[in-house]
Amino acid sequence: MTPPRIINIIVAAGSGSRFGAEIPKQFCRLTDSTVLLHAVRRIENALPGSHTVVVLSPQWAGQAGDRCIAPGGPTRWHSVKNALDACADIPADIITVHDGARPLPSSAMIRRVITACSSHHGAIPVIPVTDSLRHIDGHAVNRAEFRAVQTPQAFRADLLRRAYSLPYSDTFTDDASVMSAAGFSDIALTEGDPMNLKITLPLDLEIAKLYITHGAGH
Repeated sequence: MTPPRIINIIVAAGSGSRFGAEIPKQFCRLTDSTVLLHAVRRIENALPGSHTVVVLSPQWAGQAGDRCIAPGGPTRWHSVKNALDACADIPADIITVHDGARPLPSSAMIRRVITACSSHHGAIPVIPVTDSLRHIDGHAVNRAEFRAVQTPQAFRADLLRRAYSLPYSDTFTDDASVMSAAGFSDIALTEGDPMNLKITLPLDLEIAKLYITHGAGH
């Protein structure tokens, strides 16, 4: 069976204002590299032969090595749209979209997403919600009915490209929501990984270092 042709979009154009450092969090050092390059290399190692497009603000264009670069936009939607435009001429069966601030996606998790995407419109990794939840009106909700969404998310390339022809809406919270708005709602939920954390606060870098030290996610 011929392996699918895959394009990886790594979104790393955020300013990271909540992180509180002098540079965006995705460019902070994490052991022997940056947060971003850990993410990129793990995606590429899990999907050999795939093509990678990194979305960056112009002033950080040198942070992706020799990989294809697309300019960041005012929202995540615009950034992914720019990346799709940058690789419009590259044939693909599946397109993944990953947060550049998630440095530790495991190969097993990435492969689960790709496998599920092959028989659905798309696939997204999720993990159980461990905290108690309440609606903003004060009512408790059953956390067993909810999942926290991670990346990389994977989608049939032709459908994702069609979905991003829709005009922008502020209801688009991630790529799966764009797909659903376009009528492509057969999105599989696959097993995520608690160690696939998103770097949000300085302490997250220290946690990621511990995970790497103990061989997480390989």
